[in-house]
Amino acid sequence: MAGVLRIDDSIHLIDLDFQGVPGVIGAYLIDGGDEKALVEIGPTSTLDSLLTGLTEAGTAPEEIGKILVTHIHLDHAGGAGTFIRRFPQARLYVHEVGASHMVDPLKLWHSASRIYGDMMEPLWGSIEPIPADKIVSMGDNVSIQVGRLALTAVYTPGHASHHVAYHDADRDVVLTGDVAAVRLQGVGYVRPPTPPPDIDLEAWDRSLDRLRDLRPRRLLLTHFGPFDDVAHHLDAAQQRLHAWADVVRRAEESGQGRPEIVDNLMLHGNRELMAVTTRADALQAYELATPYGMTVDGYLRYFRKAAAASEGAKTASKSQS
Repeated sequence: MAGVLRIDDSIHLIDLDFQGVPGVIGAYLIDGGDEKALVEIGPTSTLDSLLTGLTEAGTAPEEIGKILVTHIHLDHAGGAGTFIRRFPQARLYVHEVGASHMVDPLKLWHSASRIYGDMMEPLWGSIEPIPADKIVSMGDNVSIQVGRLALTAVYTPGHASHHVAYHDADRDVVLTGDVAAVRLQGVGYVRPPTPPPDIDLEAWDRSLDRLRDLRPRRLLLTHFGPFDDVAHHLDAAQQRLHAWADVVRRAEESGQGRPEIVDNLMLHGNRELMAVTTRADALQAYELATPYGMTVDGYLRYFRKAAAASEGAKTASKSQS
């Protein structure tokens, strides 16, 4: 059953009740008076929860004119095609690098299938293509008007090459997507989501600096909800992003295979988490939000890409000398 949290007079958080677990994936309803929008829409598997949440918030789906996604991963944008087919007044706003994958999502689906295998349908449902004329592709610093409100798309790669956050300067909040990592309500623990194929730690550092430069008073996370300790949160996200990279790197360098590396990171991460919470479902909820296996796969791919790039640079330097 979806729940709705009023953030302020213009923003509501809709809990999408992912896999029957509350507080894992959220969508934000933006009420600009004469226009309404969603920031994030979640996967198709949670569309019923989204519609229930809209009703609870006093909004009909026909009132949603704009769907703004931070990036095209299925937990953020997978339900957009089905929603727009059913409610064709809506338009999807997405970074220009990700737009083509929403017109033709086959590559996106196949990429995710390598991670989730037989669990694709139970987790995410289907993903439907979106007609190109219903997609607005954006670059950096694009202002999107939602009635009386203005949201600015801030290009924040690192988690994904096509990631944006949305800055509401009037309310001094940032809707972060995954660039500010994962932190669930009632838990003082920030966990890095590092899926393949294109995490980039250096780009992620720069993106976290961009969020700091905005000096928001509040972060609104897709996973999950509002947090006001902004400086602490961003520092924790950056510290653990690199600390976990070191854990995975050392395990790989010691000769461990992928299954052993996943087990190693799981033991490490679960110890960290349980040291700061007594929440009974914390392990399950964090694993739903960002699984260890996916995290390890992202780091390993990043290390191998970096090694290949370094080797290529060495070869090029030798050929020029």
